[in-house]
Amino acid sequence: MKPEILVLVPIYAPTLAELEREFSVHKLWEARDPEALAKEVSGSVRAVVTSGSSGIDARWIETLPKLEMIGCFGTPRGTVDLALARQRGVVVTNTPDSITADVADLAMGLMIAVMRRIAEADRFVRAGRWPSGLLEPGSGLGGKTCGIIGLGAIGSGIAKRAEAFGMTVRYHGPRRKDGMDYAFDPDLENLARASDCLVVACPSTPQTRGLVNARILDALGPDGYLVNIARGPIVDEHALIAALRERRIAGAGLDVFWDEPRVPAELAAMEQVVLAPHIGSTTREVREERGRKLLANLRAHFAGKPVPTPLT
Repeated sequence: MKPEILVLVPIYAPTLAELEREFSVHKLWEARDPEALAKEVSGSVRAVVTSGSSGIDARWIETLPKLEMIGCFGTPRGTVDLALARQRGVVVTNTPDSITADVADLAMGLMIAVMRRIAEADRFVRAGRWPSGLLEPGSGLGGKTCGIIGLGAIGSGIAKRAEAFGMTVRYHGPRRKDGMDYAFDPDLENLARASDCLVVACPSTPQTRGLVNARILDALGPDGYLVNIARGPIVDEHALIAALRERRIAGAGLDVFWDEPRVPAELAAMEQVVLAPHIGSTTREVREERGRKLLANLRAHFAGKPVPTPLT
């Protein structure tokens, strides 16, 4: 008899199909009444599958008395109550992977798209406006300064890519990085003032919440661009909307927002803004790697073996 698992949210379709071949799968997001479904299967579900970003509420852990394992597609960051899971004897797994290159690629893509006005140009052509006149010119990247907030693995990846485009790199963080030749700005306002494009690549913490505020955006100036591939709350969204509306900055490329998946209508209406639905790690390669690791964890657990990638 196939072990029964409860999948809380949609995951990569090929992985879900593989799960359905090997396990008896209940899909919570498709249920008309999720609470009723959970109650119905609570006596038989032995594992839960969720995403790293969605995680699992403590109430679901407590609702499932036979729960043995929580398999995360991705890596949860505060979205799973590990203490409760440990108390209940529930194994929690994740799928550690390297998203550095993919997120850095997207950052450069957003930078190019907003500075060269690629998304605007696409809309311009599709609307049939080209025969009536030319699109206003964008801004080249060569010879410009890319300021990076947070020179960790992803920030360093962005720096290397920006250099390849002929940009000068500067960065800001809590401290100077050893072994880095890039100019370090201990004051974020100074970095913004020196930057043609300011890229947010730092972790979301209580200290970085609202870090990019109206003062920083004013320092970036009317010819400066903002790119955010980190987390929405690092940028004061109200201040950003005002700065864009009043043309106090030139444009923005955004992959993350304060209240995802809800994006402010003001941002969606602005021509000088490029929007993406948090796709930094959304590549087939990353999804396939996560799928393989999720399945390996489930197979090992139900075979009575140690899981390959436990979350400790």
